[in-house]
Parts: sequence; structure tokens; C-alpha cells
Amino acid sequence: MEHIISALVENRAGTLSRIAGLFSRRAFNIDSLTVGETADPTISRMTIAVTGDDDTIEQIVKQIAKLVDVRAVRELEAAHCMRREILLVKIAVDEQSRPAIIALAGVFRSRIIDVSLSAMTIEATGNREKLEGLLLILKPYGIMELARTGLIALERGEQTLESHLHHEDQT
Repeated sequence: MEHIISALVENRAGTLSRIAGLFSRRAFNIDSLTVGETADPTISRMTIAVTGDDDTIEQIVKQIAKLVDVRAVRELEAAHCMRREILLVKIAVDEQSRPAIIALAGVFRSRIIDVSLSAMTIEATGNREKLEGLLLILKPYGIMELARTGLIALERGEQTLESHLHHEDQT
């Protein structure tokens, strides 16, 4: 089962390698790891997607929480969070295929961000299923190149990662 771990960490050298090291020591493959600065430039948000059993993930979350650079960490429940990825895909085109690819980009609410005589680059944002669907439809046209950001996620509603932890500390 895929689990989503969200962590707020100090934005400094070595933090990423220490957290990734926890997974490698347990021989876990990280499916997706995304790190980016938050509204506070001294803090970064890490979103880690990993497949594993509940007990092991719970232990990893507890170990991450003990690291000095970690401000907050929590497993996000899939049903209560918004998940997105960004995909850039370069497709081989010719005069006959160009209109169909433009139409497909529209159906998937994606944008064409670069066009040349023999290639077109599409930017798509959405959940993994939507992006996999787009790639499946585009594959017959010839995928020349592909880049994905990895998963990012936030909880729905007014809850924040830090607000959960402050509440848990009080109980």
C-alpha cells in the first residue's frame, strides 16, 4: 500500500540525505520524493511516497521525527489530502497528428508549452491516475522525452501539518 509522509524540515545541507538514509537502512524504495521551500525560506516541505506495511511506515515516521532538523512529520491519509504531480512530456508530431494532440491536451486540461515542426511539449498537472491516462493516450504518437516532479500533497481544509502536531503534543 502506498503511504504519503509529509515533513517540515530545516532548509540546510544534509537534511535530505539523513531522511533518505532512514529508508535505505530499512531497504525501502522511495517511490517519490519531493522537496521544496515553504513560505518560510528556512523551512522546506518534504513529500515522500513509499510502499510498505503500516507498522514499518509508523516506525519510519517516528524515526524521522527524532531527527534534529525535522520540525514536524506526519503520514497523510490519502482520503483527506490533495495530491498532485506535474508532468512535462515531449511528443513527436507531424501535420496530421498535431490537431489530435492539441485536442487531447485540452481534454486532459493540460497546456502546450512548446511547439516545433516535429515536436510538441505538454505540461500537465493532476493526480497520478490522470497523468498515467494522458501518457497512455499519447504513447502511440511517440513519447520523445518525459519529466515528472514527483508527488506533492497537502491535507484538505484548515488543518496544517504543524497544527496536527501541536494538538498531538497536548494529548
